[in-house]
Amino acid sequence: MNVLPRLGDVLVERGWISPEALQEGLDAQAENGERLGQVLVQQKKITEQELLNALALQLDLEVMESIDDKQLRFDLVEKLPIQYLKKHQIFPFQSEDGTLRIAVNDPLDLEVLDDLRILYGQNEIRPVLVPVREIISAINRTYGQANDTAEQIIQDLGEEEDSQHLFTELDVGEDLLDETSEAPIIKLVNHIFSQAVKSQASDIHIEPYQQHLQVRFRLDGVLHNVLSPPRRLHAAIVSRIKVMARLDIAEKRLPQDGRTEVKIGERLVDVRVSCLPTAFGERVVLRLLEKSGKLLSMEEIGLTATALAEMKRLLQLSHGIILVTGPTGSGKTTSLYAALSYINSPDKNILTIEDPIEYQLDGIGQMQVNPKINLTFA
Repeated sequence: MNVLPRLGDVLVERGWISPEALQEGLDAQAENGERLGQVLVQQKKITEQELLNALALQLDLEVMESIDDKQLRFDLVEKLPIQYLKKHQIFPFQSEDGTLRIAVNDPLDLEVLDDLRILYGQNEIRPVLVPVREIISAINRTYGQANDTAEQIIQDLGEEEDSQHLFTELDVGEDLLDETSEAPIIKLVNHIFSQAVKSQASDIHIEPYQQHLQVRFRLDGVLHNVLSPPRRLHAAIVSRIKVMARLDIAEKRLPQDGRTEVKIGERLVDVRVSCLPTAFGERVVLRLLEKSGKLLSMEEIGLTATALAEMKRLLQLSHGIILVTGPTGSGKTTSLYAALSYINSPDKNILTIEDPIEYQLDGIGQMQVNPKINLTFA
């Protein structure tokens, strides 16, 4: 039986780390219980690529620095929820002769690999080591390219789409996936919503320019182009969204804000709509909030063991302020609700002031801001 070389020995032998730096990493590992490779990367003693190269030598695995567009296989990816792919940092990209090649960042997560073997019905799972950022990028690009249905809907639209059907209001509880009898422009808007929810986008941006129209999804805080409908469809798309959000479709000079609720399969999604006039027409931003989404615990929001312990310590203090900052889609709301759930107990009286209330929390008093009656954060 061959004995695998130790990761630290591989790193030292290759000159990627000094024995002294390795010992510092081992000491830190003994304290926090994390894997040695993760500790060394966090301490910036080695790069992620050096870690992957060392793991490849240790475990006799293949390494790829990136995943190009030719390797994106939506037929393989769609079998798994996008949140599962991102949580476990995996990306299946080739299935051939009973072998599934899958990009991974952690080849030692054997439970996930066993689950994939069963799900895909493959005799062998062949892990390929790839940096995390490249795996996430491949996932986002794959879902960004999955717009064939939208392209077909656009082809079905005539040069001058009848606008009468745009004024049909959305029935409460109507499933947007049940669109077989809808007019093409409604199908297109519904498809944009369903693709955004399926890809776990936090926002939809509909942006008119002089010569073209662009639809973008915000995934993990980064905007991605997903669709470029004909410029002539801009007014119809915006009007349909305004009807759904009960906004004034005749008002195109002033900003408007509204809200609607859509059902996609078994998923109920709250949509905040913002319309802003620009030089080339109204720009629309839609913020998506899945009401049926599961609240994450403090252990599930992605903190390292050290950061998690420190955050829990701070939350137990009797007074103070914790600032949670970051760009759109970075997880601020998720982190705050996880923190509230952590400190929530029968012996505490907790009151929040929110705009909007995105999740209902049992045992916590939640107040909705309403500027129209001067009920603000102040």
